[in-house]
Amino acid sequence: MCGIVAYIGQREAYPVVLKGLKRLEYRGYDSAGVALLNGGDLKVYKKKGKVSELEDYVLGKDLKSHIAIGHTRWATHGEPSDRNAHPHLSEDGKLAMVHNGIIENYAQLKQELVNKGHHFTSDTDTEVLIHFIGEIKRSNDCSTEEAVRIALKRVVGAYVIVIVDQDKPDTLIAARKGSPLVIGVGKGEHFLASDASPIVEYTKEVVYVNDYEIAILRADELILKNISNEIQTPYIQKLDIELAAIEKGGYDHFMLKEVFEQPQTIFDSLRGRLDAKAGKLTLGGLREHMDMLKEARRIIIVACGTSWHAGLVAEYMIEELCRIPVEVEYASEFRYRNPVVGKGDVIIAVSQSGETADTLVAMESAKEKGAIILGVCNVVGSSIARLSNGGVYTHAGPEIGVASTKAFTAQLAVLSLIGLKIAEAKGTITAQRFQHLLDELDDVSEKVATALKLNDQVKAIAEKYKDARDFLYLGRGYNFPIALEGALKLKEISYIHAEGYPAAEMKHGPIALVDENLPVVFVATKDSYYEKIVSNIQEIKARKGKVIAITTEGDQVIPGMADDVIVVPEADELVAPIISVIPLQLLAYHIGVSKGYDVDKPRNLAKSVTVE
Repeated sequence: MCGIVAYIGQREAYPVVLKGLKRLEYRGYDSAGVALLNGGDLKVYKKKGKVSELEDYVLGKDLKSHIAIGHTRWATHGEPSDRNAHPHLSEDGKLAMVHNGIIENYAQLKQELVNKGHHFTSDTDTEVLIHFIGEIKRSNDCSTEEAVRIALKRVVGAYVIVIVDQDKPDTLIAARKGSPLVIGVGKGEHFLASDASPIVEYTKEVVYVNDYEIAILRADELILKNISNEIQTPYIQKLDIELAAIEKGGYDHFMLKEVFEQPQTIFDSLRGRLDAKAGKLTLGGLREHMDMLKEARRIIIVACGTSWHAGLVAEYMIEELCRIPVEVEYASEFRYRNPVVGKGDVIIAVSQSGETADTLVAMESAKEKGAIILGVCNVVGSSIARLSNGGVYTHAGPEIGVASTKAFTAQLAVLSLIGLKIAEAKGTITAQRFQHLLDELDDVSEKVATALKLNDQVKAIAEKYKDARDFLYLGRGYNFPIALEGALKLKEISYIHAEGYPAAEMKHGPIALVDENLPVVFVATKDSYYEKIVSNIQEIKARKGKVIAITTEGDQVIPGMADDVIVVPEADELVAPIISVIPLQLLAYHIGVSKGYDVDKPRNLAKSVTVE
């Protein structure tokens, strides 16, 4: 949440920072602002609304500088407004700071500062922190760097901060704990950002800042220290993304582009790992942990949101294939309820960004108790990747649309590989079944491409139901998590209330909602639950509900019952969720667009949840 960009070097800083803010706007779009330092002249411009509002606001203003910091906000403390927008200034106006995170003990710090005569112009915890840093600098007559180090030893919470100092017009200071920060290393210049998307245009060499590290940057110098003032050696990595991956490429929205990228992103997630012709499956990130996985007393999958739904599919799959008990936990609940975790347990953390705050804390807690931690994430060098003992990257590429699409199907593909690999190692799957599932996964990218050809049909169905007040999504077995995911996508994108349920559970309450105005989406592909789902459809039709059914090619029964039918290619029930989710993504997208909403930036949401 919140996007941070900063630049120091020989270029004009404002255009670099503004472009970076536009690329990070999916992280927050309540307000935006910049601080520009030109010699000893510090200027701050900020505005409620999207980055375009800021861009209009600064027209005609003095924007000249070679050092700048910028911020696009997802509100935590204080409503979206000009005064709550970042950057914020110290009491003397000489320090400007942008911040991603939450300072939990801000109220105590604020009262101390008020008692010392400080005045605040915003409702934010960020302004409290920069005042606190400024007060330490003044009262101790120390450098800004030293003041930051002292202040952060008192701070409770999560943060990435970047500071400019009017008295040090050649220096940026940044620090991180719990929120992501990447530094781009150029020739005579440095770039800072919440993720790599603003940086890839200028350099492929980056440094991922670790927790409790402070970076001091000048145009030609990068100094990295820990909070105890010990010099750290920056580890420079090469970015593996291209500029085209973070541009729309002719599509109306990033979400639609990312939906249509799925045949390729699924293929990329399988490539080099799955060799169906040879009957081989290779997962290098699990190799040294395979003995522990085979002997695991249980597997706990921790995730949030869409990644939690992917974990539910994996639960069914791993238990069926591997005969290991699996639990799927919301990371936010798992971290607080003092779970019984120890040696013999395997934690699989699933996250698109690799920076989800609750998931990270859950991993740290489980690791301390002796569990093995495996990561499934999309971002190389992310916090989850670094914290894990091993794991598998999804290789879905940057996902800019706030509502996750291609990351979800990539997670399903990778989790399928993990389940199959453990089953092969344990000997809990026959050679014939193993080969069959390898073949099914080998074909899944092509079947997803076929499902995407339904786009125009789904668009017509979306137009038909766009004014519905509520939706109900139902599925059984492997299709139940897909029903949950379909409902979540509709809520995120169209703001229509939607609920996902196991189809059999509808008689335990939700069926009371059914009338002639309620669209009910059944994920009803051919599987071992098929006859049961047919009965559930009949129960809805008997109460005049409107049935939209996702069915398999060749189905002769459900098309005669449903009001609208979307036919997807046939696949094994373990693999079918990767295909059946596609029309649900398209349905949510087209309903949102037809209602006039910005589907890439739905209200109140941000892409990467880096605060609790």
